[in-house]
Amino acid sequence: MKKERLNLAAQRIIRSITADSRDVQHFDSSPLPDKEILYRVIRDIFIILFPGYYGHSEMSFDSIDMRISYRVAKVYEELRPQIHRELIHGCQKDGSPCGNCEKAAEQLVFEFLEYVPELREALNLDVKAAFKNDPAAVDFDEIIFSYPGLEAVAIHRVAHFFYKYGLRLLPRIMSEWAHSRTGVDIHPGATIGKSFFIDHGTGVVIGETTIIGDNVTLYQGVTLGALNFPRDKQGKIIRNARRHPVIGDSVVIYAGATILGGETHIGENSVIGGNVWLTTSVPANTRVLLDNSGLKISEKKAHTSGVKDE
Repeated sequence: MKKERLNLAAQRIIRSITADSRDVQHFDSSPLPDKEILYRVIRDIFIILFPGYYGHSEMSFDSIDMRISYRVAKVYEELRPQIHRELIHGCQKDGSPCGNCEKAAEQLVFEFLEYVPELREALNLDVKAAFKNDPAAVDFDEIIFSYPGLEAVAIHRVAHFFYKYGLRLLPRIMSEWAHSRTGVDIHPGATIGKSFFIDHGTGVVIGETTIIGDNVTLYQGVTLGALNFPRDKQGKIIRNARRHPVIGDSVVIYAGATILGGETHIGENSVIGGNVWLTTSVPANTRVLLDNSGLKISEKKAHTSGVKDE
């Protein structure tokens, strides 16, 4: 009886799958990137980005050549086929195989590995920004080891590199893995400047077309999102339109604030208070607060560095 019921259940499931629209199936197609391999690749990339913190804690200058060379080779060997899979998948979807996917995948991995020193410098600035703006931080070690905001930003900076080169699946897999681990949701298309700090991290959402300047600090629960989704005459979403805000240099955005819209610009050196809801631009050197009487906008005489009570 049990075997018969299991067989019947399996057959019903199979019929439901084969009856689905081809739009939501992936049969007889090129293989998609393997998520588990990509997660492993990210871990290896972190060992390269933060040697001694991730991987072998006994890393020394005597062993660094061997250990880093091994990781670089490992990232190359594992990442190249995953990029190749996405490129082939894209060619098949377009119905126009280019015949150049393997060479393009190899070239892109080389370009990423050659970019790593620049990426490491950007992350060094992010670590220093966290230490500067969080009085609870004891030292750089604590930030690198335990701050979810830094982990999310580091993965974003990797994912954004591949997004700029036209990949979509790999960067999104990376960003969603970071989201599941840290509670920080950064679309890989978002452009983020130097010395960026997300404190606490939980609930932060940064949309695809967001542009963030240098020396910006965000606190938990901040949303940089879309006010609406532009549509064409047929009612279909226009997917490449700007719909997320621009955040100027040295802006501080406190917990729970929501800033929406592609036409919304927050001027440099401004402070956006907690739980503020903004859909209009704010000039430079402005303080926007929410008090008992509602939204209060005033000129900010001095820049606030984002220091908080702990």
